[in-house]
Amino acid sequence: MKKILLVDDHSIVRQGLRNLIELESDLEVTGEAASGIEAIKLVRSNTYDVVVMDISMPDKNGVDTLHDLKHVNADLPVLILSGYAEEQYALNLMRNGCKGYLSKDAEPEEIISAIRAIANGKRYISSELAELMTNELSHPTEKQLHETLSDREFQVFFKLAGGLSATEIADELCISVKTVSTYRTRILEKMSLKTNADLTYYAIKNGLIT
Repeated sequence: MKKILLVDDHSIVRQGLRNLIELESDLEVTGEAASGIEAIKLVRSNTYDVVVMDISMPDKNGVDTLHDLKHVNADLPVLILSGYAEEQYALNLMRNGCKGYLSKDAEPEEIISAIRAIANGKRYISSELAELMTNELSHPTEKQLHETLSDREFQVFFKLAGGLSATEIADELCISVKTVSTYRTRILEKMSLKTNADLTYYAIKNGLIT
């Protein structure tokens, strides 16, 4: 029996996933978290085979939570089940440790197939994500600007675009303000942008934040 942790700030979404998963004889929901911080606490104290997690959460977004989960348990596979389409986040998150990415609009059968594959040590690549990855290999110069960022750069970019100050980011990531400034400079250079407002505009335009 594979043990599943559900992480989503909407209780109705968690309940729907629980109802779906518990129809399967080989899968069991043994934990639920309404936030990234709660998820990390549960992973520290319990054993799970898969984490199924949303990107958008109030206290700690899925990007940060994925990064922190990898430090708590590097071998714990994570499936991102998000309201955002694959092209907005999937490639960055797959590079940075998640084992699969699906839209919440995916069919129930595909969600179960993805959970089962990841629980058994495989990656799950949807047809949409496979096409994105193929296009990236065929046309690497057409990569979106945020896809050129490293794991940590993407984290900092996401927070800058969301309006956080360097001090707030430093506190959240437990790094110095100087280090945040260094990341900011590197991000702006890579993305050919000049200000934090440019980052915010880019993120909104590309559907990364609302």
